Amino acid sequence: MTTTRLETTAPAAAAAGPGAAGPGAAGQADLAQPADVVELLGLVAQLEHTAFVRLASDSAIAPSVEQRLALSRFAAAAVERRDRVLARIAELGADPEAALGRFDAVLDDFDARTQPATWWERLLKAYVGYGVADDFCRLAADALDERSREIVLEVLDDASHADLAVTELDAAGADDGVLTSRLALWGRRLVGEALGVVQSLLTQRPGIARLVARSGEVRAGADAGQDGADVVLAAQPAVASRGSDPANVPAKVFGELTAQHTRRMSRLGLTA
Repeated sequence: MTTTRLETTAPAAAAAGPGAAGPGAAGQADLAQPADVVELLGLVAQLEHTAFVRLASDSAIAPSVEQRLALSRFAAAAVERRDRVLARIAELGADPEAALGRFDAVLDDFDARTQPATWWERLLKAYVGYGVADDFCRLAADALDERSREIVLEVLDDASHADLAVTELDAAGADDGVLTSRLALWGRRLVGEALGVVQSLLTQRPGIARLVARSGEVRAGADAGQDGADVVLAAQPAVASRGSDPANVPAKVFGELTAQHTRRMSRLGLTA
């Protein structure tokens, strides 16, 4: 594959100096196509926009004033995070609205299949179900240029709403074995449906599939103690030959997503 460098990353790469490359560092920009970078940024922006809509809706029906206020603040923060990603898309010379719009319906099927019946199911869906999509974007972000990766990780690492969900769910299930059992079953259903969304993205979005494949190469090199830039460039022929076929994306991706789901469930004392 012909290497392409995002010009916007050059100053950062120079400032970092030799030996600074690693997962997500400037070396990845030599391989990632700008259009693929914009596609992942569009997905992240859409997830943040969806989070805003969901949190605003939750704030209207939350059982306590304290929760309503907290959720409304989380919704406002989601707008700020979305706009940071859209600004990065504009910096790369792409159309932010178009990038966002390509993922308008990305979670529609997931939402249709996972309608929560209780407030507790609603909280768990936000924490566990949408968490899988965030984890997937984190994995793909390893193939981005340094600045884009930094923004994606900062945006996705806001744990304020997750902390609220954990606190509320932990308190609710502390003395209610029936609720705990129901939520454990609900969590299993959520992760199954969420992984279906991931599979659809890998199948229908070749650019994102390419980023995930490259990210796997970067992480493998980092695990082996090699320089991230060298690993990505050395892997170039293999990535080019694989192309965007989702069947060639390592099953390890789904293993990593499942492992993260298990950690979330364990944090709540629920069986994954």
